[in-house]
Amino acid sequence: MEAGSRVVTVEIHGQQYPIRSGLDPAYVAELAAYVDEKMRLALRESPAGDTLKLAVLAALNIADEYFRVLDDERRQNDQVASRAAELERVLDLALGLSEPRSHTAAR
Repeated sequence: MEAGSRVVTVEIHGQQYPIRSGLDPAYVAELAAYVDEKMRLALRESPAGDTLKLAVLAALNIADEYFRVLDDERRQNDQVASRAAELERVLDLALGLSEPRSHTAAR
């Protein structure tokens, strides 16, 4: 067994799973509870589904959440970078470090 890792037994969809992890056992239990809830939601969507089908549906839902968070984070980072560039431009103008941009093309 790795130093710092331990076995935490969690229950997901009525099954006990021993999980070897170096993470805080309470965090592992929280992750398991989240997956269990996603399995319950998948069961509501597909009541006749077997455990494997429910697990796949739960995994797809979790992956969808993850990718949506990544997209939101990317959008927010892009907005911050854009605002920072605009602030830098305004500061440069205020300090006389650059020339104002003309809105008309040079002839």
